[in-house]
Amino acid sequence: MSHRKDLIDYRRIKAKETFADSRILYDSKSYSSSVNRIYYAVFYEVTALLLTKDLSSAKHSGTRSLFNEYFVKTNVISSESGKFYGLLFDFRQKGDYGDFTVFEDQLVKELLGKAEVFLSEIEGIIEKMSIQ
Repeated sequence: MSHRKDLIDYRRIKAKETFADSRILYDSKSYSSSVNRIYYAVFYEVTALLLTKDLSSAKHSGTRSLFNEYFVKTNVISSESGKFYGLLFDFRQKGDYGDFTVFEDQLVKELLGKAEVFLSEIEGIIEKMSIQ
């Protein structure tokens, strides 16, 4: 097995674990932390997807740009999913660095549902690719 395949698999596992953490945090009403973990679950899955094309970035904004350029603009990923990733990116920034940012239960519940769909969409794409 190649190093790239190992790294893709690792990132996918990390995405699943992080998403499970986001549910635990939501259930304990730690909404800001849940949003952070939702973002990172999606981020790890996106980085795994980028690696299928030997792409990566040292910055979150670069990861977002590469994702949009190679997967959203080429219609591999729906534009709705691209917008969702952008929304999570913004929410994570506000939650981690903004003062007085509060995420409400219903919003986080919706983000969890959308993230589950997003993660499933990306997983399906990665599964279809043959990575050595």
